[in-house]
Amino acid sequence: MTELSPTAETGESWDGLSFAGTLTHFRLCPHSRSIRLALSELKIDAAFVEEQPWAWQPAFLSLNPSGELPVLSLDSGGTLCGSYAISEYLAEASHDAATAHELPHLFPGNATDRAEVRRLVDWFHNKFQRDVTRELLSEKVYARLGPEAGTAPDPTVLRAASANLRYHLSYIGYLAHQRGWLAGETMSFADLAAGSHLSVIDYLGDVPWADYPAAKSWYQRLKSRPSMRPLLSDRLPGMPPPHDYTNLDF
Repeated sequence: MTELSPTAETGESWDGLSFAGTLTHFRLCPHSRSIRLALSELKIDAAFVEEQPWAWQPAFLSLNPSGELPVLSLDSGGTLCGSYAISEYLAEASHDAATAHELPHLFPGNATDRAEVRRLVDWFHNKFQRDVTRELLSEKVYARLGPEAGTAPDPTVLRAASANLRYHLSYIGYLAHQRGWLAGETMSFADLAAGSHLSVIDYLGDVPWADYPAAKSWYQRLKSRPSMRPLLSDRLPGMPPPHDYTNLDF
């Protein structure tokens, strides 16, 4: 289990959690991005190693036989596979420090509040992933950079993903308008999960922000947080993002 640094234990200046580990990720993997955001919000330093999700390298499969990202390898021993396990680990490890040093809780509130956060995390990391992100990444990124490079995107798949995205943007706008943040009045891992998917789709230039002002306003607040800066600096070779991708006033 991650321990507090000596300065935090004595109530002196906050230097973050004493943490040693390596996150294996892909820069446009939304699950990986949500963990990168969580690490940054909690002021946890970790090393990063990038893995191409289409490569199926034996060394990576030895870490996680499912071949899915992200994977957090702890220098103290242990390997955490998937955003669900990693986020729960980080939330538990940082709980006391977050309370003492005004860091965000990944799963804030009472038991009912935390259940709602987890419901929305599941919504974005599973339903949104199936409906939108997976299809767009497959058609626009993996087909271009993977072993079948040069395959043209399937317009039928792109149209379906675009229609699904509009449904999800309406829901995000509804939640943000009713609650401030997606699961309540404070930011949670639900916001980081949703933002990770939208940041990927925004990189691909596929988010119709002008049609969903409530969702746009929420994303602008999330996009303005320091934890988003490393994600906004990500680039894929030969695939630059739209101009407004890094613009906070888009």
